Amino acid sequence: MLKLVRKFKKEKSGVTAIEYGLIAALIAVAIITAVGTIGSDLKAKFEEIATKLGGGAGTEAPPSDPG
Repeated sequence: MLKLVRKFKKEKSGVTAIEYGLIAALIAVAIITAVGTIGSDLKAKFEEIATKLGGGAGTEAPPSDPG
């Protein structure tokens, strides 16, 4: 049993893989947070522009006059 514990302590590849996994997870969370924030800001900006142009967000353009 003691031999198994010593062998486990010497083995570093599992620890390295876990560290890389944690780093990748943290980077993914940062990217998701940034994209979510940017998306919300862009949506607000486009809604502001649409309101200033005379159409509210989610409204359709009036039908065109064919004649």
